[in-house]
Amino acid sequence: MASFNRVILAGNLTRDPQLSYTPSNTAVCDMGLAVNRRFRDKDGNQRDEVCYVDVAAYGRQAEVINQYFRKGRPILIEGRLRYREWTSKEGQKRNKLEVVLESFSFIDGGAGGGGGGGGYRSQPGGAPRGQEPDAPPPLDDMPPPTDADIPF
Repeated sequence: MASFNRVILAGNLTRDPQLSYTPSNTAVCDMGLAVNRRFRDKDGNQRDEVCYVDVAAYGRQAEVINQYFRKGRPILIEGRLRYREWTSKEGQKRNKLEVVLESFSFIDGGAGGGGGGGGYRSQPGGAPRGQEPDAPPPLDDMPPPTDADIPF
């Protein structure tokens, strides 16, 4: 059976991105995303439904997101779903489904408004858009760190 794991979401950050580093010095940025769905119920009233999603970014993308994004800012992300399980400090089994970010785009002009923005996507055989040519290559081809590497 074939499988396909791809997620594309546009929404607003629910909190400021939280940047940390693994023991191997890989940047990890955790953020929350709220995705709204507006619809009419059977009585014709307009309703909103909000879905909250945890997102994890790694490497240079994590640093860029931490630098330019804050709570409330809209973002377009593309990534894949990942299921994580761990034991909390209190000994409880925990789990969550999150999106591992593979690319993102600015979808507003920042403060002061304005039209669309640039994107940040890994390009095959080249550096991601917006990355300086002398910067190290992206970590996108590497698998994300294991749960033991993540300091939270």
